[in-house]
Amino acid sequence: MTGRLAVVGLGPGGPEHLTAAAAAALAEAEDLVGYAPYLARVPERSGQARHASDNREERARAETALALAAAGRRVAVVSSGDPGVFAMAAAVFEALEAGPPAWRGLDIRVLPGVTAMLAAAAAAGAPLGHDFCAINLSDNLKPWALIERRLRAAAEGDFVIALYNPRSRARPDGLARAFDLLRGLCGPDRPVLLARAVTTPEETLRIVRLGAAQAEMADMRTLVIVGSARSRVLDLAAGPRLYTPRSSP
Repeated sequence: MTGRLAVVGLGPGGPEHLTAAAAAALAEAEDLVGYAPYLARVPERSGQARHASDNREERARAETALALAAAGRRVAVVSSGDPGVFAMAAAVFEALEAGPPAWRGLDIRVLPGVTAMLAAAAAAGAPLGHDFCAINLSDNLKPWALIERRLRAAAEGDFVIALYNPRSRARPDGLARAFDLLRGLCGPDRPVLLARAVTTPEETLRIVRLGAAQAEMADMRTLVIVGSARSRVLDLAAGPRLYTPRSSP
């Protein structure tokens, strides 16, 4: 097979955070496949076909991309942030495993990007300076009971916790439930970062204590980081900064 498929991370939002490797893959692709709002972030190029689809169609997008590559096309699947973090890379490999054996002969590359967790942490200081974990609050593909079990385990282990997909119109209650659970396990004093639209002109950063954190402070463009018992807030001239020391007693 002569077709190629690249799964490309667009980064958190700002074009300056797109890696050179990702930019090269986008430039050489004959077909771009992705969620419509993410495709809109890629400048149009003459002769390049676009295959846009709606949210929650990850598996169908992956199958479309693999079929195009199997037909000899140079294909790029676009994903926000890093494609391997709650994004399209896993969907491509799910489709590859279930698809025709011939697809396994394709040249498939995953090109990393700056995921929202890292962009938000950098904008706020260094909250991921010690051990941390990431939990997706969406229960579209897993039961809430599993999310709750993982939140409890992360709190018991005193991890800094990054919460992806915290709140949407279809899932308005998940973040409130997570905050309530963590308050009961960790107390009210943990610092919480709510970072919205990081690296874009709409970027906002808000640091509050867990006792004051409200679900209405976040939406689907927000990345939430709940600090550990060691996380600290420093009041600087430029504004508060959140960090977690590198050592634990």
